[in-house]
Amino acid sequence: QVQLVESGGGLVQAGGSLRLSCAASGRTFSSDAMGWFRQAPGKEREFVAAINWSGSNIAYADSVKGRFTISRDNAKNTVYLQMNSLKPEDTAVYYCAASQGYFSLSRRNYDYWGQGTQVTVSS
Repeated sequence: QVQLVESGGGLVQAGGSLRLSCAASGRTFSSDAMGWFRQAPGKEREFVAAINWSGSNIAYADSVKGRFTISRDNAKNTVYLQMNSLKPEDTAVYYCAASQGYFSLSRRNYDYWGQGTQVTVSS
């Protein structure tokens, strides 16, 4: 069993920055890949970013590429999402997720999910 807890969300003005953290506890696997997804009201949950164990394989959604950075600190069992140049359309609940050994952009390949953290970007 793996538990994921997101933190760092909040209210920020357009153009500002936030850094989300996702702390993992319980049983983890060295092969775990981690991802960030987001869901706005009335919309499907969409892929944001993913990273494999070593950080050698990273992917971003086109909508956030160049603005967001995903990273991980395996010693701290934590994955981060640095969000810069935030836009109102980035407003959503952000979820971290863990895949047991599979690097993927699809939510269907993730096994564990956090409860989400709200990010609200004002204009």
